[in-house]
Amino acid sequence: MTEKNEKSVDYLGVAPYGEALNTVAKGTMAGAGAFLGRICLPAAEEFGLLLREKVTGWRTKNITQIANKAEEILSSASQEKDLHAHPRLVGKVMNDGSWVDDEKVQSMWAGLLASSCTKDGLDETNLMFMNLLSQITSSQAKILNHACESSNKIVAPAGWLLGEYLEIELNQLKKITTIDDFHRLDRELDHLRALELISPIEGGFDSDSTVANITPTSLALQMYVRCHGFTGSPVKYFGLEEKGERG
Repeated sequence: MTEKNEKSVDYLGVAPYGEALNTVAKGTMAGAGAFLGRICLPAAEEFGLLLREKVTGWRTKNITQIANKAEEILSSASQEKDLHAHPRLVGKVMNDGSWVDDEKVQSMWAGLLASSCTKDGLDETNLMFMNLLSQITSSQAKILNHACESSNKIVAPAGWLLGEYLEIELNQLKKITTIDDFHRLDRELDHLRALELISPIEGGFDSDSTVANITPTSLALQMYVRCHGFTGSPVKYFGLEEKGERG
């Protein structure tokens, strides 16, 4: 399409705005693009094309913030300089994380991106956590983080990390999520339970009470650790003593 034709179909006169937005996007994405390319060398060129052609404007700001946070985590937490992430994981962050504008959830994506980086770049462990994160709302993320931070963590005799029983009053749940709709809160907890991030048997509200069970599962605790950019043992992350494996 010629320039003349392009202008002729700009009925709303938004082309100048879009061009300006794309110019800003290209500038702000430069640093993020360099970082993503550096940790994902096998697909650096592909990611560069994706950033220029597919991710613009609002999504550019989001992925830039995630990449910058991830770079900060890596620079402060690891002495290793030559770390890489599997292209599948970097692509997941770009495709799903770029739609997130909540700062705390962006930090979770950044932590997963940082903890995806290894010496050989072959570890796909975080894919399961990225899939889970892409399925929860910002409100559910607040509940999950509260549960993982507030629950008492223990190590089972066989060495597994567990969260002890944790319940929360309706009013406190409203403050954490800033949601007043009782039925919406019920749905949010139902979804966390369905994903098995809180107790899959007793999680959520009991039919006779407005007190909710938000006991985090082992999966939730391990996801929380990875979302903070930590790649070591989740038991050690919470300051607990490791127990040997038992047959």
